[in-house]
Amino acid sequence: MSDPNKFRILVVLLCAAILLVFTSGNPSAQDPPPGQGGRRGGGIRDFLGLGPAPDPVAAERGQKLYAASCAFCHGAKARGAEGPNLIRSVMVLHDERGELVGPFLLKGRPDKGMPAYPNLTESQTSDIAQFLHLQVELAANRGTYKRLNVVSGDAKKGEAYFNGAGKCNTCHSPTGDLAKIGSKYPPDQIQNRFLWPGGGGFGAPSYARKATVTLPDGQTVMGTIKRLDDFTVSLYDAAGNFHSWSREDGKVKVAVEDRLKAHRELLDQYTDADMHNLTAYLVTLK
Repeated sequence: MSDPNKFRILVVLLCAAILLVFTSGNPSAQDPPPGQGGRRGGGIRDFLGLGPAPDPVAAERGQKLYAASCAFCHGAKARGAEGPNLIRSVMVLHDERGELVGPFLLKGRPDKGMPAYPNLTESQTSDIAQFLHLQVELAANRGTYKRLNVVSGDAKKGEAYFNGAGKCNTCHSPTGDLAKIGSKYPPDQIQNRFLWPGGGGFGAPSYARKATVTLPDGQTVMGTIKRLDDFTVSLYDAAGNFHSWSREDGKVKVAVEDRLKAHRELLDQYTDADMHNLTAYLVTLK
């Protein structure tokens, strides 16, 4: 096909046809969430080469058996401890309903320190396998992660820290830049914003970075950064004049104003109580 436009159209039509196969009139394309059952065959799970979705009831039974016989070595969630991480085990990943995990549990690997469990029934080994499969899916599917409640501190103590030892009030105000912060963001994001300076922290997106450029002859120029990389620095000075210099020869020195310096310094000073108390206080600013 010599016409590139026709080729592009063909590609688009082909992609649309593939999407239609997996979404139109195919109930199995709508896979259940991890841990809510399901069946193999057709749909996205089959397309991706996944086995059946774990049975949550069987996994709950398997968790109790696993905790009593396996957790001491492989960790409570099979992520590994003294023994290996089971959610990365090729055997576990290839197993579907205990047909591989079961025989392994019955025989063990005494030479590797893995005891045998000959008294487990077939249904019990299947339940343990379901528990392991559920752990695999929970680790792989970010959509199943649950945020824990981070508001466990004392708001009054957090306010005292804000206005006292933390010196937060020297740059921030509960009636200014932080007004209604508790209504704008969920608690976990509020905590992340002051514990991750520069990663969306308070004030980070709202101000223009400033820098002082020292030239080879000692002259200095201060201004708002327009561009700064390994090769060039450019800025606008207080009068609005544009300046640009090459940095490739290393003779031009650049000092960037760090308005988040106080936040970075606090990272070495926060106690666990400080962080949770401050979060509890900021959540009340609504």
